Amino acid sequence: MPINVSDQLSAHFRSYSTARLLDATRQVNRCLKILTKEQIWTRPNEVSNAVGNLVLHLTGNVNQWILTSLTAIPDQRDRPAEFNQRDPLPTEDIAAQLTNTVDSACRVIDRLEPERLIQGINIQGYDTTVLGAVYHVVEHFSLHTGQIVYATKLHINQDLSLYDEHGQRFDGNKPSAP
Repeated sequence: MPINVSDQLSAHFRSYSTARLLDATRQVNRCLKILTKEQIWTRPNEVSNAVGNLVLHLTGNVNQWILTSLTAIPDQRDRPAEFNQRDPLPTEDIAAQLTNTVDSACRVIDRLEPERLIQGINIQGYDTTVLGAVYHVVEHFSLHTGQIVYATKLHINQDLSLYDEHGQRFDGNKPSAP
């Protein structure tokens, strides 16, 4: 039977995307466990977001761009509320919401057929493809994960590196790329 490159590319894209999302979610949750509730909801200034706001924003983004856009779940996202939240929410709740949303999104991504990846969709007024939506979510999640890790380092004045001096992961996780 001949090798179907389209199926292989699709499978690799899906597995790599879900691995990156799950890894980033672990990093965010690690930061949430280290920080106090006050640190999670502290804003350095009025034009910056607290870690808690970024977690709400990531949850909303993944929900809208993957779950509501690629399934029949209605879009109930209130994006401004993600940034306007000032009263601290329980850390366990925001961590669980993020984890559950990412886990659900990964199940959706895992089931995408190659033909579906090139299907055109519109999200937040942007014309893209399903592949573009998944790529956006992974890239967006990575950006804000970096901000959360950086904010955590500022709060606790400690290195949170996942890597040794040779670029190898301390946790032994061997993804296809760091």
